[in-house]
Amino acid sequence: MNVTHLAIEADVKRWHLTHQHTDLKDRFQAEAALAEAKRMTAARNVDAHDELKKKYAELSKHCRHLESRLEIYATALNQLALELEAATGRDADAAKIRTLPRRRPPR
Repeated sequence: MNVTHLAIEADVKRWHLTHQHTDLKDRFQAEAALAEAKRMTAARNVDAHDELKKKYAELSKHCRHLESRLEIYATALNQLALELEAATGRDADAAKIRTLPRRRPPR
């Protein structure tokens, strides 16, 4: 909205606003500039929010992919542990324990 629109809405001639009531014109222009700045800030916030929602969706998709891979790896590790148990004749818990060689006492 500009001063001309304000004059029409107030049912006064534009000349009266621009020359006789400059204080009203200046106040109107300041309020209009403030409203425009608020509108622009709100638009930027909406854009930022939309960008964050897009990034969130991408990260959620990536997390689901990683969780799927993790499940596959866990299944593979479990299968390998079962195969080791079958091949060595020891259960999986015993296969995890390794006996370290004893150190020789210093001379």
